[in-house]
Amino acid sequence: MPGSSDETRERILTATYACIARDGLSRTTVEDAAQEALVSRATVYRLFPGGRDELIRATVDRQVDLFFLELRDAVAGTPDFPTMLGEGLLFARQALLRHEVLQEVLAREPQRLLAQLSVSSDRVLPLIAAFLVPYLERERLRPGVSVTAAADYLARMILSFIGSSGSWDLTDPVEVDRLVRTELLGGVLEGEPDRPR
Repeated sequence: MPGSSDETRERILTATYACIARDGLSRTTVEDAAQEALVSRATVYRLFPGGRDELIRATVDRQVDLFFLELRDAVAGTPDFPTMLGEGLLFARQALLRHEVLQEVLAREPQRLLAQLSVSSDRVLPLIAAFLVPYLERERLRPGVSVTAAADYLARMILSFIGSSGSWDLTDPVEVDRLVRTELLGGVLEGEPDRPR
């Protein structure tokens, strides 16, 4: 039946996420995921031949993908590029702080999660950059700054600030606006970015 292995794969990923939420990354096993998904271990290994490592990586990747889909939807319809970046940072930071499973795993086993997120970020960076390219193509960039280089730089900075805001308060819209205009866009756009209308 077409799609049935895709549906089973999704069920296994959902089950693995439930196991991680309940038991943590280090305690989640292929057996746990199979029991939670009501499938055999053989089915899990057929769809995830790399075993536990592939299963955990695919589950984290899926959650990261879902997060960025929500982020994309949250910034849809913003009036301009600086506002879009600001709204995105505000949304992303709040979403991470409210994400109970992420916060719990970060508290219990931060090194394991950060290692998984690091692998995911290598996959996500080009996707964020590609998302930014159409916006950057409509902006006046500083001389010598290419759209590709600007998109890569901004993707890396955005991902960095989402993960760790440093001294910036990413819950304060005024401070986020200042961050966007000075740190993110200051070296990318020619002149001062237009103020939101």
